[in-house]
Amino acid sequence: MPPRTHPLLPFLAAFAGVGFLSLMDAFMKEAALMIGAYTATVLRALIGASIIAPFWLARGPAWPSRRVMKLHLERGVVSAFMALSFFFALTRLPLAEAIALSFIAPLLALYLARVLLGETIARKAVLASILGFAGTLVIVGGRIGAGAFDRDAALGLAAMLFSAVLYAYNFIVIRRQSQLAGPVEIATFHSGIGGAVLLLAAPILWLPPNGHALMPLVAAAALTVAGSMAIAWAYAREEAQALVPIEYSGFVWASVLGWLFFRESVTVPTLAGTMLIVAGCWLVTRRDPMPENLPA
Repeated sequence: MPPRTHPLLPFLAAFAGVGFLSLMDAFMKEAALMIGAYTATVLRALIGASIIAPFWLARGPAWPSRRVMKLHLERGVVSAFMALSFFFALTRLPLAEAIALSFIAPLLALYLARVLLGETIARKAVLASILGFAGTLVIVGGRIGAGAFDRDAALGLAAMLFSAVLYAYNFIVIRRQSQLAGPVEIATFHSGIGGAVLLLAAPILWLPPNGHALMPLVAAAALTVAGSMAIAWAYAREEAQALVPIEYSGFVWASVLGWLFFRESVTVPTLAGTMLIVAGCWLVTRRDPMPENLPA
């Protein structure tokens, strides 16, 4: 009998995946400001597909079954518009604030998991989501409470809310998808289908890219692949309701990356909110003690 996966590994993989994607957000904001959110999103998806597809093809895989392909298509379409609206929001909102606002997605996904997956919502999962969301409100209140709410901010907020709804549903698709396909296959079709869907709007929205945007786009694509594989691996081994509060660690990553790369100061509200987020993530990783003498 093969050894069982350590119970903490799915949480560590999800935490690392969120970190990869948080760093990707920083590179994508840089690229989107150079060449527009649409062109940057399309190129990120296509570069990501070109990175991961050879690994999938080298394994000599069979073409996905109709059931699995339907899930690949569903997630690819949802992710395409989710990513486009998110990266558009990044061009209108500060990075940390945008990530903080996106945290309503795990909160929504927690309850979608109950409706669509039939998962029972444990009390500690609800409490973890409340702690994480409260931490987000503390951070947002400290950072944008005194800011002006102009047209750009309104557009950014609307795009972020739209993206968050799609992101919540995306969690549910990931859970189903990860039960039927491996991380390499999932990452390949996720990037490939998302890029192909967005290309349909190229005659209207495409802007010619410049060479300065290539480095951040390649970095963003590689980080997207790494993050997607890590999260797919985690969701194959743990329930969605247990993993979605880990998404709140994204602001922790954003704070660390902001200090390392841009020497951004960490305010008292940021520290307070981060403590609540970490508390929620810690709470949901705790396992209830197993009863003794379980039958084989």
